[in-house]
Amino acid sequence: MSFLNKTQFPRARNVSWELIRSDFPILEQTVNGEALVYFDNAATSQKPNAVINAIRKYYETGNANVHRGIHELSNRATASFEGGRQRVASFVNAASADEIIFTRGTTEGINLVAATWGVANLKAGDKVLLTEMEHHSNIVPWQLLCERVGAELLYVPVVGDSNELDMEAFDQLLGQGVKLFSVTHISNTLGILNPVAELCQKARAAGAVTVVDAAQSAGHLKLDVQALGCDFLAFSGHKMCGPTGIGVLFGRLPILESMPPYQGGGEMISTVDFFKSTYNKPPHRFEAGTPDISGVVGLHAAMDFLDSIGREAIFEHDQDLAEYAYHLLSEVKGIRLFGPRAGRAGLVSFLMEDVHAHDLVTFADQKGIALRGGHHCNQPLMKKLGVPSTARASFYFYNNRNEVDYLVEVLVEIQRFFSSNSTS
Repeated sequence: MSFLNKTQFPRARNVSWELIRSDFPILEQTVNGEALVYFDNAATSQKPNAVINAIRKYYETGNANVHRGIHELSNRATASFEGGRQRVASFVNAASADEIIFTRGTTEGINLVAATWGVANLKAGDKVLLTEMEHHSNIVPWQLLCERVGAELLYVPVVGDSNELDMEAFDQLLGQGVKLFSVTHISNTLGILNPVAELCQKARAAGAVTVVDAAQSAGHLKLDVQALGCDFLAFSGHKMCGPTGIGVLFGRLPILESMPPYQGGGEMISTVDFFKSTYNKPPHRFEAGTPDISGVVGLHAAMDFLDSIGREAIFEHDQDLAEYAYHLLSEVKGIRLFGPRAGRAGLVSFLMEDVHAHDLVTFADQKGIALRGGHHCNQPLMKKLGVPSTARASFYFYNNRNEVDYLVEVLVEIQRFFSSNSTS
């Protein structure tokens, strides 16, 4: 049984961006007396009616546990759950739905790889290669792994005014016998779109297993794990119009079949005796216990919604807003911008001279603008950039240039406010 209403997904050629925006009920509100401008999409995106309705319909008509029951409601839930897995496989062009593991999000996906493949395959003296722009979720799991097995962490530096990866250093580091390379697809602070296919090709040629953090890319551009050539790829539903608490780990099936379980419990087993158990095949080997069934239903609806618009169109829209915002902000004296001027993904990080990012974000909130201020789970990168934090505006397809114009107006007002207070 499907909990999705396909008529909710009109083709993009028949729909304006403003009409698409109207499908997001949360955006039709005021905050502190001002129309909401939601520019915190890199942290989490908003949810369309299609996703909200699909989840509600599941709970109203098909709520039951999956796989273990033989009654009608369980059959419906199981069909919907496994249909969601097949939909994800199509969404990322996996070779098989068996390569799709449901997790709580990107963080758990990376932790799963570290705790299973990493513990089973890495030993003292082995090298794990990351980059200096990684999110904490793609640093801390590898730190814990390296502490546990005695492996060594290496980092590809970011260089230049645009803070892009030093590709020459990357090649040199790979030559040191790297066993695993893990990289973000899009930097959540710099807005850099890394050349993941090239990076994975080089890493695998050097004998390294590859992991891609696609948290910031899965809902914004078309993903093809076979074209990227990665061994693992993780992303979260809540950053791509889906619900919180659901995520995906793609893993190439031959590697998944060689990996030990992540957690023990129901569903991940084949047989259980008092002293010995045998384990299920992937992907169920890595999905112990009752899964987030409604989360998969919502994620399925979100993927259909995104594809009804077209991920290529979404990415072009996001890039347009980011480059437009970068251009306008670069014209404001006293603002420092981070990352490349052109070719960036849909976000802009910046600092205002003599104004702490938290103060800036608090002031903007009084004008109805939701920004993010802080280290963005990028503390090592912030240290490299020589700043404690930044403010960040991150965009999605329901945002528009008028909102960017308003943001710049408010930032100029903030600048004047703090300037006048500092001189009075």
